[in-house]
Amino acid sequence: MTIRVLVVDDQAVVRAGVGMLLKAAGDFEVVGEAANGHEAIRAAERLRPDVVLMDLRMPRTDGIEATRRIVDANPAARVLVLTTFADDADIYGALGAGAIGYLVKDGAPDDMIDAVRRAARGESLLAPKVLSRVMARALESHSASAEPVTHQLTARETDVLALVGAGLSNAEIGSALHLGVTTVKTHVSAAMEKLGLRNRVQAAVMAHRLGLVDDEFRPVHR
Repeated sequence: MTIRVLVVDDQAVVRAGVGMLLKAAGDFEVVGEAANGHEAIRAAERLRPDVVLMDLRMPRTDGIEATRRIVDANPAARVLVLTTFADDADIYGALGAGAIGYLVKDGAPDDMIDAVRRAARGESLLAPKVLSRVMARALESHSASAEPVTHQLTARETDVLALVGAGLSNAEIGSALHLGVTTVKTHVSAAMEKLGLRNRVQAAVMAHRLGLVDDEFRPVHR
């Protein structure tokens, strides 16, 4: 399956570079480019890409507002942030606006390509330095009285949630637990529904809150 991508960045050289990387991977089609958030909103509505690769700090309309408006217009839209900046305001603004993942531009090209593929499958992804900050903030704001109890989950759902917290994809979880990808998706969806979670980022945070993953993002064996 070809993954259709809209590349949004205010620098033409970045758009060209990202486009070349995606095309070289073989399973992507860059269906459009946008130089600011205003153009991105219009292009996303017109082109309906599988993934919007979104910069944040742009003229006219920034990436956070563009993400919010794209997701509001199409809740199934998958916006993956790719930016130079990883400060807290940007991270939480983008995730709050509905971004499915957040990467920084100093990461490896192969990591970006993998992230776009995972976003196309509906899997959230955060760069390690971003994930650690999201977890730290979530744990600081955590209230013990509001904590869900693990007995709401089956043993298999708990295992799957721990591996989501460790950052594994559905295929990787399936390999680790000897399950089919469809079965993994079913367990992930069931766990998220029981715990009132909207996406895999929230699921990963919850795995940390419940002590299913340690500070090094490794599953805790019980």
